[in-house]
Amino acid sequence: MTARASAPLRGLIFPALLALAGMAVLVSLGIWQLHRLAWKEALIAQIEARAHASPVPLPPERDWRDLKPQDYEYRHVALTGRFDDRAAPVFRGSDPDGGEGPGYLVLTPLILPDGSAVIVNRGFVPDAAKGAASYSPPAGEVTVTGLMREPEPRNLFTPADQPGKNLWFTRDPGAIAAQLGLSRAAPFSVDADFSGDPRALPRGGTTVIAFPNNHLGYALTWFGLAVALAGVFGAWAWTRLRQGAAPGALDPPRMW
Repeated sequence: MTARASAPLRGLIFPALLALAGMAVLVSLGIWQLHRLAWKEALIAQIEARAHASPVPLPPERDWRDLKPQDYEYRHVALTGRFDDRAAPVFRGSDPDGGEGPGYLVLTPLILPDGSAVIVNRGFVPDAAKGAASYSPPAGEVTVTGLMREPEPRNLFTPADQPGKNLWFTRDPGAIAAQLGLSRAAPFSVDADFSGDPRALPRGGTTVIAFPNNHLGYALTWFGLAVALAGVFGAWAWTRLRQGAAPGALDPPRMW
C-alpha cells in the first residue's frame, strides 16, 4: 500500500479511537443499568415478601434506636395497646386508593403495655367526612396489624407542618410525638391494615407499594446509542475511504 493510499486510513485512527471510547462508555452504562435492574427486582421481591407475610411481633423498645429503615420498612407486624384519644391529621391531596378527593391520614399514638408508644396511621378520612367522630379511636385494648414505615421525607414542595393548629403534611412520628409530649415514642410509624369494611373510617390499608423500575429501558437506551454510534462512525469511515480511493482523488491538481 502506497503512502498516498494509506493516508485515508491514518486519518481514521483518531476518530476511531474516539468512537471506541464513546461506545465503551455507553456499553458500560448499559451494563450498570442491568446491575441496577437486578438490584431493584431483588428489592421489590424482598418488600413484597415482607408486606404479605404473616404479622410478626413488633421489635422491642430497646432495639428501636438501632433499627435502620432498610431493615424494617414494610415489615408486617402486630402490636397491642390502647389508643390515645388525640390524633394528628396528615393532609393528602387525594385518596391513596384514588377513589376520593383530598382528605387526611389519621395518625394516633398507640400506648403499649410497657408505656412506650407507636404512632399508628389508622387510615384515610375524606375531607368531607373529617371530624371528631371520624378520628375517634376504639376504646380499650386493641391489637393492630400493619406495615412498619420510616418517617416520610419532605421535598421542596411540601408545606411546613403547623403543630400549633394540629395540621401536618408528612408522616413524621418524631415531630408528632414531640408535639403530643410522648417521650418514649418509636422512630417509625405503622400503617394499619384494611379492616375489611369499606364504610369504616378511617379506612386502613393506605400503603401504596409501587417502585419505578425503568432500568431495563435505560439499559436498552444506552446499548442502542452504542449501536447507533458504531453505525454512524462506520458510515462516515466508509465514505471517507471511498473518497480517498477514487482515481485521482488524492492527486494534486495538474497545471497544463
